[in-house]
Amino acid sequence: MKKIYSLFALLSLFMLSGCSVYNFTGTGKIDAKTFQVNFFQNNADLVEPGIDRTFTLALQDLIMNQTNLNLVSNGGDLVYEGEITDYRITPMTATADQQAAQNRLSIRINVRFMNKKKETDDFEKSFEFYYDFPGRDLPTGSVLNEAIRVIFERITQDIFNQSLAKW
Repeated sequence: MKKIYSLFALLSLFMLSGCSVYNFTGTGKIDAKTFQVNFFQNNADLVEPGIDRTFTLALQDLIMNQTNLNLVSNGGDLVYEGEITDYRITPMTATADQQAAQNRLSIRINVRFMNKKKETDDFEKSFEFYYDFPGRDLPTGSVLNEAIRVIFERITQDIFNQSLAKW
């Protein structure tokens, strides 16, 4: 009897997913077929080379992996554009000898989202996240790569939730 209930529950999930009532990424029904992510220019006062390209690719990858939308270079139903507006390293705590015990890397990105199928979904908003690292470490190499990965993972998911999942 338990097998029948389990089979019924699994079958119900697939049926609900297939008819756009629910899907496993949390998005509702998306009327669009294509999306484009324009290059996010780095306009921050402190410029870290390459993060503009890294962010643009990270946002493209997230949307491709969590939806069935097709990426296009122009004329997309959904358009993401914007710029990196802030890249900042700030000491967070200090030791007794006035050294930084912990530093924080913060990145802020301004995003403009346009839905050509449903203009009421359009928005312009800033998204920001941070990564804390020990004061003795420099924000270079593997420390910087991990920080950027964590920050962009969070920001891209927040953008996805705001634009498609409506969270």
